[in-house]
Amino acid sequence: MTHGHSGTSHSGASFPGTSPPGTLYVVATPIGNLQDLSPRAVQTLGNVARIAAEDTRHSGRLLAHLGLNVPMLSLHDHNESHRVEQLDRYLAAGEDIALVSDAGTPLISDPGFVLVRALRERGRHIVPIPGPSALITALSAAGLPTDRFTFAGFLPAKPAARKQVLEQWLAHEATLVFYESPHRIVHTLKALSEVMGEREVVLARELTKTFETFLSGTPNALLAQLVEDPNQARGEFVVMVQGASPKTEQSQHAFSEEALLNALLAEGVGVKQSAAIAARVFGGRKQTWYATLQAMKSED
Repeated sequence: MTHGHSGTSHSGASFPGTSPPGTLYVVATPIGNLQDLSPRAVQTLGNVARIAAEDTRHSGRLLAHLGLNVPMLSLHDHNESHRVEQLDRYLAAGEDIALVSDAGTPLISDPGFVLVRALRERGRHIVPIPGPSALITALSAAGLPTDRFTFAGFLPAKPAARKQVLEQWLAHEATLVFYESPHRIVHTLKALSEVMGEREVVLARELTKTFETFLSGTPNALLAQLVEDPNQARGEFVVMVQGASPKTEQSQHAFSEEALLNALLAEGVGVKQSAAIAARVFGGRKQTWYATLQAMKSED
């Protein structure tokens, strides 16, 4: 692929400062199996002047495996905005640069967004070198609908915030996908059980590695499997959750949440029972509906 700088001649005399600017290559690297690195990615990593890596030690092992010796610099969440000027200078001087993360496709729950956005705004040439992505790899073998899916990255670490995010996705009809770490997977399954109930969940872990595993079932069934075999809680997870059932035409136009709550209170139905009815009709937690109903009652 050429740099796309029309009118720039590479023949004849060259003048200082007139070399065409370099290209930033966004290179996907293996998520486990090193044979998943494409020949194009290997060629790109070998041809660039330098590599911006999330962790230079980690990427250094990959380069050693490939027999490459390319200068590297770190680019992670804590220094990314400071690296923009430096990398822009390298590109302006005509150097090609590769951006890699520890595993998979950069920017997908990995650093790189700040850099790519800033360089794109400056008119720099950016070329993606596609390859492995845990998100797509997991979806391709999970057996859940993939015509529409929503990737939510990592859920919050704190229990209350985690539940709040899941509640926001409760009525979402597309397959929900997020990443999770081994030390939080049990807590996440408990939260899914409380918020999503009996939805089908598929856990993919250790993708493309020796112990690659797909487990599927309700959150409670998966919890039981993880308790029975603690080895199943090791490794990084892709968690995929079946979307909500489509609402029927009738329920879509039936009534608003507020109208139902007011009607229940007007008919003398108790707050606790009204909260249970609202949770069944609209989803969400009984406690949340209980608090809403109490507030409505105190306003009257």
